Amino acid sequence: MTDPVPAPRISVVVPVKNEAPNVLPLVEEIERACAPLGPFEAIYVDDGSTDDTAAAVLRARETRPWLRLVKHEASCGQSAAVRTGVHAARGDVIVTLDGDGQNDPAFIPKLVAALGAPSVGLVAGQRIGRKGAGKRWQSRIANAVRGRVLKDGTRDTGCGLKAFRRDVYLRLPYFDALHRFMPALVKREGYEIAHVDVVDRHRHAGQSKYGLFDRLWVGILDLAGVWWLIRRRRRVPVAREIL
Repeated sequence: MTDPVPAPRISVVVPVKNEAPNVLPLVEEIERACAPLGPFEAIYVDDGSTDDTAAAVLRARETRPWLRLVKHEASCGQSAAVRTGVHAARGDVIVTLDGDGQNDPAFIPKLVAALGAPSVGLVAGQRIGRKGAGKRWQSRIANAVRGRVLKDGTRDTGCGLKAFRRDVYLRLPYFDALHRFMPALVKREGYEIAHVDVVDRHRHAGQSKYGLFDRLWVGILDLAGVWWLIRRRRRVPVAREIL
């Protein structure tokens, strides 16, 4: 009979699609980064992969009881995968990172530490040394426009490395690309945003699945929608029952 796995304080959510060669190296890095933080779990959310991603996670799980796998029957996108992972999580603190190896798990302790104050609802990683000139310019343009419209004080919302309180996330309106607008929406809930600079890396293997023009127009519509949500936010009353 195996010992029960202790309840985790931290849940690391990793959305993946067709990242089989990157699974084991990243799992090993997550293990090294999170071991000093106390009980943790890592939830891989396989977003409809057509390669051996799920099998790679299951192999890694054989010696790691803290590793979990949730699989989408069909691809639903990164925000959906993050949402699935958060709903499955048992920890009060959620850490997200991309499954391609570009986000370094070594920064997880800094993200978690910055989330310590109750007033902070989200810690956003902000990439330095961004790899790929094309990606750098895409991000600069998108972040400049978003920052001017939403005034969320975050220069890089596309970074997958984030730490946030599970209960805060569950209050946010869900839509595709939510992960790119979390700073503005968490601020809308009355919380502060903290930032940690993180070093960008080359992906371990494979190719990026994102481009500029496949999300440009939908991104503009999402921006308009989030702007409307912020404008329509009203003060939430503080109420108590009189006995």
